[in-house]
Amino acid sequence: MKERLLKRFEHEVAALERELRTDLPKEIQRARELGDLRENAEYHAAKERQTYVNARIAMLKRRMNEIALMNLDRIPHGKAGFGSTVTLRESTGAEIVYQLVMPEDAEAEKGTISTSSPIGRAILNKEEGDEVVVTTPAGPRQFEIMKLVTIHDE
Repeated sequence: MKERLLKRFEHEVAALERELRTDLPKEIQRARELGDLRENAEYHAAKERQTYVNARIAMLKRRMNEIALMNLDRIPHGKAGFGSTVTLRESTGAEIVYQLVMPEDAEAEKGTISTSSPIGRAILNKEEGDEVVVTTPAGPRQFEIMKLVTIHDE
């Protein structure tokens, strides 16, 4: 999982760096050729994109360093943690399966939630059979952990 995430970030960084070195300079040059830069929307849009791309590259490289230093051995065995797949039964009887992932990978509709989301935080370090209560804007939700597969079990 760690390697897959690093590879995805590496691909995104490579694409952004290519855009920064190749595409954006061409766009900026074309916009400059249009004349007055004070009222040149294309120029300002390209410069804004350039600032965004630089910031995104810096953030991705910082996250890549954090992930590379992550010690998977510190993730508990038998308890919910990063990479765990958890089957929850809500008090309504509905079952939900979530995998705990990094914030960048979280897509609740696809069954992945961040370890820093309200539900993610509530189930961290819990075991099968544990009950958790999550405070949401719509009121408290109660879950029981029916099944737990940790990153070590996969």
